[in-house]
Amino acid sequence: MKLAHESRVKFIRLWFTDILGFLKSFAITIDELEDALAEGVRFDGSTLQGFIRKDEREMIALPDASTFKILPWRPKEDSVARVFCDIYHTDMTPYEGDSRYILKRNLKRAGEKGYTFYTGPEIEFFFFKTSKHPEILDAGRYFDLTPLDIASDYRRQTVLTLEEMGIGVISSHHEDAYSQHEIDLRHGDALSTADNIMTFKLIAKEIGLLNNIYASFMPKPLINQNGSGMHIHQSLFQGENNIFFDEAMPSFLSTAGNQYIAGLLRHCKEFLAITNQWINSYKRLLYGDESPIHISWSTIGPTSLIRVPQCKRDKPSSMRVELRSPDPACNPYLAFSAILASGLRGIDEAYDPVEPVEVSGKSLKRQEIREMGLEILPNQLSESLTYLEKSTLMKETLGEQVIDMLVENKLMEIDRFNSHITDYEIREYLPIL
Repeated sequence: MKLAHESRVKFIRLWFTDILGFLKSFAITIDELEDALAEGVRFDGSTLQGFIRKDEREMIALPDASTFKILPWRPKEDSVARVFCDIYHTDMTPYEGDSRYILKRNLKRAGEKGYTFYTGPEIEFFFFKTSKHPEILDAGRYFDLTPLDIASDYRRQTVLTLEEMGIGVISSHHEDAYSQHEIDLRHGDALSTADNIMTFKLIAKEIGLLNNIYASFMPKPLINQNGSGMHIHQSLFQGENNIFFDEAMPSFLSTAGNQYIAGLLRHCKEFLAITNQWINSYKRLLYGDESPIHISWSTIGPTSLIRVPQCKRDKPSSMRVELRSPDPACNPYLAFSAILASGLRGIDEAYDPVEPVEVSGKSLKRQEIREMGLEILPNQLSESLTYLEKSTLMKETLGEQVIDMLVENKLMEIDRFNSHITDYEIREYLPIL
């Protein structure tokens, strides 16, 4: 309250995330803040259901005061702040469909086993001239500098705004596709990281609007160009010790770390519809696009599902596992929950360690991958949904209610897509059929 008054805050935006990962918000005035912090604010909870919104119910949005931040792109006089909210039923029991609550619940389960889950995302996205068509701003490539990377100022504004809101940035650069960029956030506890990802996506879009351009987190907006991923670096700590590190093991990867990887590999088909939830997501997971296509881990392979980055002997805290399949259009709260549960299942049940597959994925066709005995990731959303629906682990992790809502939302998306006649079909079939 003191900070809000000193910063001349007039409005506070209460933020929460729906089941599909879209940021939702409504505003209260400074006069309502004290009551909101104590008792929460009532709102229509059907906004949490994604596209389906089949029943209206009153919910309580209770602000998490630790997430209170001033929005730096708003005017300094009569300024605006934001605060993330946890969602409750009117009897003040947690709402089972609240993505943030689901992640908190899974982090608590890990905490009861003595684990702290840290994550760090590499977020790829595009700056386009407009939201109506993916018209590029530049033809720059990986790590290109100006003048090819003419959007470097927009990227710089994004980084500076992130830092103004207390979100640490490790690096930023132009990515491999035209008009594509990457910003890597500093690692932190998984809940803070998920909040930061949601904040990051809004900031990028706000910077775009301020410069009359558009920031897009669509996984695959351009033909013949790489799509956008969101690689998730993960580590598990017990107190001050990174349990993924073992000085005596190859690549310093501990047995627990390998079991964690085995859990991700075994259950990845079950959580793929969470980390890659859109029809367009599977246009990215194709051969030749430097994205994962086979279920394996590696220290170098660009098409492996998991990479274990090189770790220095004297920096055990930096030992981590990088999951490369997620894209930035996922719901980070649900994605982190599903990933953590899969990795922990591998540790809890002592899955057999998996050997790395050190091959150059760019030269491998799908048939070659199969001949090596490797499984290929599902390449359609409908296929991923079948694995999700059958997964006992995902139902335990996210709750059956959330699984049902997700599947219903996704089936609606597939029906809409299937009813649409694409330019490709007209161009390919109309002249010959």
